[in-house]
Amino acid sequence: MISVAILATALATAPISEPVAQPAAEEPGVHYMNPELEGNTFHVSEGVREFARRASFSPAYGQFGEQEYFTFRLAFNPNSWLGWEAGFGHNPANSVHGVLHNLSGIVRYPVPWRVQPYGSLGYGMLTIYPGKTINADPVTKNAFSFGGGVEVYLRDDVAIRAEVLGASVIGRDPEGPGSAAYTYRQYTVGFSFYRSLGR
Repeated sequence: MISVAILATALATAPISEPVAQPAAEEPGVHYMNPELEGNTFHVSEGVREFARRASFSPAYGQFGEQEYFTFRLAFNPNSWLGWEAGFGHNPANSVHGVLHNLSGIVRYPVPWRVQPYGSLGYGMLTIYPGKTINADPVTKNAFSFGGGVEVYLRDDVAIRAEVLGASVIGRDPEGPGSAAYTYRQYTVGFSFYRSLGR
C-alpha cells in the first residue's frame, strides 16, 4: 500500500508536458518562388527594369523570308545595357529547309515601363539542307543579322517578345565570279523568361 501511495503522489506532482505542436500541412495549390507575386500575378516592380546579371530563355515563332520559322534563344546580361544572346532557328520548308545559329549583341536603354525596346546585331551561319528530291549536299553560308524588337513585361520575370531582323546571307554571285549578299526578313513573336543569377 505504501508503494501505491508513493506512486500516486509522484503522478499527482509530476509536471504536465505540453503537447508538441505539429507543423501545419501545406495547402495544395500554387507556391510562388517570389512571394510578392502571390495574389498579384501580373505585378511589375516600379522603377527602371533591372537586367544586370540576368539570364533569359526565349522561344519564338514567326517567318524567315516567306517560310515559317521556329527559334530558341539563350541570353545573359552582364550589365544593364548589354546582353549576349545565342540563337538556334529552324526553317522547316517542304523541299529545302535551313538551320540558322548565331551570336548577337543586345543593346538596350532600360526605362521604367512595361515596354522595353532593344537593338540587335549579330553574326552566325545558315545551313541549307536540300530535300530528298534534290541530289545535293548541305550548304553553309555566313549570315549577319541586324534589327531590333520590344519586350512587354507581364511581370518581372516574364515578357512577350516581338522582333524584326534583317538577315544578310553571303552567297555566290550568279552573275559573276564574286559573292553577293541576299537579305531576308525575319519576324518572330514569343516569350522571354528571366532568371536572376545574383549580385
